[in-house]
Amino acid sequence: MGLAIVAGTLFGTALGPEARELAAAINTIMGMYNYMIVMPAAETLVHLPLPKVGTFKRARARLDATVYRMIEDHRRTPPGDDLLSMLVEAFPVLQDRAYLRDQVITIFLAGYETIANALSWTWYLLSQNPLKEEKFHAEVDEVLGGRLPTVDDLPRLRYTEMVLAESMRLYPPAWAMGRRALRDFALGPYWLPARTTVLMSQYVMHRDPRYYPDPLRFDPERFSPQARAARPKMTYFPFGVGPRQCIGESFAWMEGVLALATIGQKWKLRLEPGHRVEPQALITLRPKYGLRMRVEQRGENSRIAG
Repeated sequence: MGLAIVAGTLFGTALGPEARELAAAINTIMGMYNYMIVMPAAETLVHLPLPKVGTFKRARARLDATVYRMIEDHRRTPPGDDLLSMLVEAFPVLQDRAYLRDQVITIFLAGYETIANALSWTWYLLSQNPLKEEKFHAEVDEVLGGRLPTVDDLPRLRYTEMVLAESMRLYPPAWAMGRRALRDFALGPYWLPARTTVLMSQYVMHRDPRYYPDPLRFDPERFSPQARAARPKMTYFPFGVGPRQCIGESFAWMEGVLALATIGQKWKLRLEPGHRVEPQALITLRPKYGLRMRVEQRGENSRIAG
């Protein structure tokens, strides 16, 4: 679903049958993350004929092929009003091809991989907190009255947004981020030479009891306007901060809230008894064993394997 949404909405492209292949390629790349980051001089060794490196390169080539196809399709057609058309217009020359690919893949991951994980964790947390879930459903019913949500409904889906925000506090899809120093600089009492990599973990910061009392408790009210205003700015950054903050953040928020509201009108999700839930820190924070959920129609007990 996430791939179809981001491809159609942002890139004016229908993926069709290749969506499953593309999802598999992204999953392979995500699964290779821990292996790649522990390789010494990974940027050099990625060119060696190692078995796992070959798997990674084939998955990357599959992803690149789809992205380049979308770019070339847009170059050959009259400009549209989707984001990819605007990016193609902004970077028309050949030497910008790789840069444009990088931007498209970044948006793909924000609109698909990141939000898919965020929604998975959100449904899990709602299933474990029935009072919060009830309040979420009540807002959806009141705001939508049984119709599909639109962008115009976003300002009134405040609690739904708070639910998503609290979910990304506890299980931020981007669980850590890094920056590499271009030159020597001082960071407080620390002296960092050029090329030093500085890591910041959303997962750690978002669970700091100085800013989030009883940090393991799921409480969407932490993201009321008053609660937000009372916290220092850099204590919550699920999409990063600064000039390199994720380009897809606004779209991800919109997609996440509308998806929750759409599904939440008719369905509840329940964790299968005995299923083990454990986060796995890859490029994104995924459920290590997946999330086996029962899908129940609200007011009934229709069961669908999840």
